[in-house]
Amino acid sequence: MRIITALLASAALIGAGATAQAEPVNALAAPNIPVAAVQGHLNQLQSIANSNGGNRAHGRPGYLASVNYVKGKLDAAGFVTKVQSFTNGGATGYNLIADWPGGDPNQVVMIGSHLDSVTAGPGINDNGSGSASNLEVALQVKATGYKPTKHLRFGWWGAEERGLIGSTFYVNSLPAAEKSKIKAYLNFDMTGSPNPGYFVYSASGQPSGSLALQQKLEEGFKSLNVQTELTSVGGRSDHAAFARAGIPIGGTFTGAEGTKTAAQAAKWGGTAGKAYDQCYHRACDRIVNINVPALDRNADVIAYTLWAISA
Repeated sequence: MRIITALLASAALIGAGATAQAEPVNALAAPNIPVAAVQGHLNQLQSIANSNGGNRAHGRPGYLASVNYVKGKLDAAGFVTKVQSFTNGGATGYNLIADWPGGDPNQVVMIGSHLDSVTAGPGINDNGSGSASNLEVALQVKATGYKPTKHLRFGWWGAEERGLIGSTFYVNSLPAAEKSKIKAYLNFDMTGSPNPGYFVYSASGQPSGSLALQQKLEEGFKSLNVQTELTSVGGRSDHAAFARAGIPIGGTFTGAEGTKTAAQAAKWGGTAGKAYDQCYHRACDRIVNINVPALDRNADVIAYTLWAISA
């Protein structure tokens, strides 16, 4: 990455501690993200799905209602928001982009998540979890009075479930000069799986600079006394378009349809021989389909990493 040495030279952070309630003990540290607030956003996404045919899928009213909910929270906090529309499968889709005023506009740090569900259900873990966590992290930028030296941008992508459509549309819409300003992209897709793993995107095969992001995410989990494993995510989620553009990428993942091994169950708890998320892409991916400690830890690591690389 073009500025990765600068990222690694960021002020050292003290982790949020081993328990969900531990608070940062250094004024430079990222905030402990209140998991109850993240759950509150998830409850709203569930309610939106309940009121709109049971899902929040591309082209369905529940998706636009989800965009409007997130946008309303961000607008109230002082973000500059933009809704970007595109067409896929004969239906209009939407990306929501939110910029926090200030910071070096030539040094953009971006985090993102897809906001759509599949048509089968409300998509609370996939991907209400990442979307709600990123929303609360953004709101904590305002709440804590954080003034990063780099420019912060958040994205909520549409039509991921139809083939990464929204994020690809966004990246392809950027002129080359604007792409070059994005120095890091972090993706959070499924961060509350009910039988969770603690996976960090592997930098292997990713653009130069991704290793520093991988290491910062690993450091965040280490500060919580959580062991991690690397996962090769390939082109499975919205980081893919950024990687193709040569932008350093990273992210976390708690697992989908894959099966937890005995060694992983010994390390992380949960049940060996069962999927990380048995409700993956199913109607049962509802509010009860969330492991709250995993949701909490991942939200704290999102904030830890964002603060570290944007300070």
